[in-house]
Amino acid sequence: MNKGVIAMALCGMILCGCSQTTPNTSSTAQDTAPAATTVDESQLQWKEALNFVPPQPGEEIIVMEIKDYGTIKIKLFDEELPDACQNFKELTKMNYYDELIFHRIIPNFMNQGGDPQGTGLGGKSIWGDKFESGLSYSLYHFSGAVCYANSGSTSTSGSQFYIVNTPADFIYTDKDLDSYPYPQSVKDKYREVGGTPFLDGGYTVFGQVFEGMDVVRAMANVETDSNDKPLTQVQMSSVRVEKYE
Repeated sequence: MNKGVIAMALCGMILCGCSQTTPNTSSTAQDTAPAATTVDESQLQWKEALNFVPPQPGEEIIVMEIKDYGTIKIKLFDEELPDACQNFKELTKMNYYDELIFHRIIPNFMNQGGDPQGTGLGGKSIWGDKFESGLSYSLYHFSGAVCYANSGSTSTSGSQFYIVNTPADFIYTDKDLDSYPYPQSVKDKYREVGGTPFLDGGYTVFGQVFEGMDVVRAMANVETDSNDKPLTQVQMSSVRVEKYE
């Protein structure tokens, strides 16, 4: 089965739920990461990617310690998406993410966490409810992208997030990558590092892992149940905002 077919099958599973043998993310109040998008891509003005612009000295970054796995360092794009980044940083400063689990992990796809309930049904923003996290047409779902999960639109973002773990040899796309309305450099980058381009325009990409992708990929190898929940907890022992040096 080609990867386009797999990608669309995953979309259906995420939107509609599934049987005991496929990933199940109930379509009720479930915050989902990755799902199909109905965005008309021809109307979007995609630009050169900012994902891999390195952090500058003194810039606030996220340092995430994953128990038994290691450290993940994340650059945030405050200038592109101030509300999205403020939400994540303020929750982090409140120790909101400490000891929470990654409740849903799909190898060659993404690792999802940030729900205090650990079910995919919980979580909130610093404003007390869901919020509009926005979109940047300079940030893409490359491998290592950090994105808000939502339940149908970017106006339903909360605390749940996912990290794309798709490697270069397993790009998820619903069509030929060359047919996407992207700058050539973006298409080349997808081929170089991997990712899930069919999610662009439907979810808020607000950060990028710049150190610790080996940890992200190691997490993705954990054994999971029929709902994609790890059988052995994958836990954020601590998440901190630190100044990059």
